[in-house]
Amino acid sequence: MPVMLVVVLLAASAVQAQAADAADVAEGMRLFRQKGNCQACHGWAADGRKMDDQMPDGANLRETALNRDAVIVAIKCGRPGRGMPAFDKFAYSDGRCYGMKRADLNSRELSLPDPPATLQPREIELLADFLFAKVIGKGPMDRAKCIEYWGSEVEVCFQFS
Repeated sequence: MPVMLVVVLLAASAVQAQAADAADVAEGMRLFRQKGNCQACHGWAADGRKMDDQMPDGANLRETALNRDAVIVAIKCGRPGRGMPAFDKFAYSDGRCYGMKRADLNSRELSLPDPPATLQPREIELLADFLFAKVIGKGPMDRAKCIEYWGSEVEVCFQFS
């Protein structure tokens, strides 16, 4: 039994070690809202409801079943042919994404929009930290989450009862 207790404690500490700190989550949120401009397609609440009809429709990230590694790959490599840009500057230069290069995308007629900005690997990790801390698996947006998101009760939060 003592060995089992040690295993459980080690597993619990590993989960805690993976939890992002508040500064990392805040930086990830900034990347979502500003540098990556993810909200242009995914909506400010990351629920797929966007305010600008000119941008492609993004997935509802609140309902995604992707794990952290899959989210990082999606951010890094985009979703060829589905409107999601690749935020890794070298995503299709050397086959690091889905084993394809730019020529492979072109030959398969898979479009890949340009991102508003490229992100460094650490920024992609921070963005994933934010998504898992505040969005993925957190259910639909409500008034309390809206106030937490914006830091105070702003007009957009009034739509939630």
